[in-house]
Amino acid sequence: MMSEKPSYIPCGICLNYFVTFDAKRPHGCKKFGFKSIQSPSFAVFAATGTNCALFKSKFRPSDDAKVKTGRRMK
Repeated sequence: MMSEKPSYIPCGICLNYFVTFDAKRPHGCKKFGFKSIQSPSFAVFAATGTNCALFKSKFRPSDDAKVKTGRRMK
């Protein structure tokens, strides 16, 4: 039995995440092909008992903060 709390997968920075126009189901996942009232990672965890295996970050690990924010640093 696992004693660790599962880590949160931030769907907002996932390449597969999208916002829908459906007010009742505003969050969607392209890879799993569904829309949900809650974050798709919560729905995946509730259904499978594991964290989302298809998470892919929109940002490359080598990107630095000024590239992500679009701001110039002095």
